[in-house]
Amino acid sequence: MDAQGKEIEAGEGRLHVAEGAAHTHVSSWGYACFLTVNATSIWGGVFPFLPMEFQTAEVTLTFFLAQSLAFWGAFVASAVGSYRFPHGARRMLVSLSAILVFAGSACLIGAMYVFEAVLVLVAAGGVLLGIGCAGLFMLWQRYFASLPPAQGNVRLVVGTALAPFIYFALYLVPIALTAFLVPLVFVPLCGLCIALSVREMRMDQPMFEDVPRQHPQVYRQVVSDYWRSALCVGSLAFASGVIRGIALLHQEISLVVNSASMLGSFVSAAVLLLLWRRMSFRLGLTSVFRMVYPLVITGFLLLPFLGAGYLNLFAAFTYMVFSLVLMLMMMQCAQVSRDRGINPVFIYAFFGAVVYLMQAVGFLLGWVSDFVSVDGFDWLFFVAMVSSYVLGITLLVSTGTLFKAVASKGTVTADPIEFLRRGSADADERAAAPGSAKAAKSPKPKPAKAAPKRRNRPSASDDAGTIRDRTSKQCRAMQEAFGLSTRETEVMELIARGNSMASIAERLVISENTVRTHAKHIYTKLDIHKRQELLDMLHEREG
Repeated sequence: MDAQGKEIEAGEGRLHVAEGAAHTHVSSWGYACFLTVNATSIWGGVFPFLPMEFQTAEVTLTFFLAQSLAFWGAFVASAVGSYRFPHGARRMLVSLSAILVFAGSACLIGAMYVFEAVLVLVAAGGVLLGIGCAGLFMLWQRYFASLPPAQGNVRLVVGTALAPFIYFALYLVPIALTAFLVPLVFVPLCGLCIALSVREMRMDQPMFEDVPRQHPQVYRQVVSDYWRSALCVGSLAFASGVIRGIALLHQEISLVVNSASMLGSFVSAAVLLLLWRRMSFRLGLTSVFRMVYPLVITGFLLLPFLGAGYLNLFAAFTYMVFSLVLMLMMMQCAQVSRDRGINPVFIYAFFGAVVYLMQAVGFLLGWVSDFVSVDGFDWLFFVAMVSSYVLGITLLVSTGTLFKAVASKGTVTADPIEFLRRGSADADERAAAPGSAKAAKSPKPKPAKAAPKRRNRPSASDDAGTIRDRTSKQCRAMQEAFGLSTRETEVMELIARGNSMASIAERLVISENTVRTHAKHIYTKLDIHKRQELLDMLHEREG
């Protein structure tokens, strides 16, 4: 392999990542354009590129209420629709979503000139932008989920890192021109990029072919496993909503909110890429919440005692954290779709419904707090008290200390997002995969050097994730050597123990079609074709 480059193998495809910078696919540029469009109208609840005299409290409040209700309603409708009408959820309505965003932006522009219908146009713009942006979010989610894990995650992270550069470049353009530039240039460009990207989607995967009502227990299990993760993201969305509401009444921090959200996107994406290139690791949404919880709750408790400068810094930090968890939420939902074979629209809409409802509630708290006095204390005391209470309850529920322990032996828990670093030996192995010309001639490659051992976690299969005998130890060694995901390792161990596809599906609470897909991926990565070859490879591992 050339010293200037590195190969990241991703399922059935390849993604080349140069030492200097990741190769940018059209989907990364398209997602970056979408995040820019989203930031110019919705992200911070303010309009950074519209005249300040237009941004009255009445206008911004009307827009937010209309937009948030439509945004949240679109996620709820998508979750219900993808469950009841799964074939309809497969349709990629790229043009419709882009047209809705364009029309919403046009309504906001019209509101600046048609004074007698300002609120009507602003409300219409909020509804159209809310539905359109929710649709584009789910289109991108389906696309990234359809790709192999490493490939989808890299393109998502690179797109997130590119968005701030496009966003801040808009400040170089006069505001009067930027208002027209977004709907006329960036919205069509985003639609074109996603239309080009979806051509490489494979719609024959279990997640797209799944009919939820044929096995509702799978979807009930997913909701049961991931509602805590959704609540953790929702709690941070609540905190960002509070800041969003304060920004509406205090325009001096409006630009801080929007700029910090984009800066946070770049920082989180860059750090994630840097770590990924150096090591394999797992990152869970509940773990991220526990890490940032002390900082966020301390920030709220200090609000009443520090000045406006601190408020700006805390607003920036809050939105930086929210940008990080939104990116991780997309990765988590994509991984759930692949691992469990469920419709990606359903899981992402479920997360979105919880998260954006809590953000809307947080916004209303931030907005009404300016008119509230608690025993003569400043309004920031009210904000600090309620926000700290919400964050504290979320911590108790998410860690399981409020009702019962979350993790117990033999139960399914929310699998963390896996970032598996692949070595050059893996690249050679993939080059000799079945079906390639090299496969018939090349000897079996040496496995990559094992990564450091990671903490095990409970699973649906009995005692899976723990080393309890020689087979378990062999499977863990195979996982490290060949870059198998946690779910693939579970399936491999159950296959090695002689379980049928139906039995594995029942143990892991997934469909048989999903089990077969995992088995296919396992055999491809190991360059084998049947169970006996798997057993032979396991026996070759040191016991």
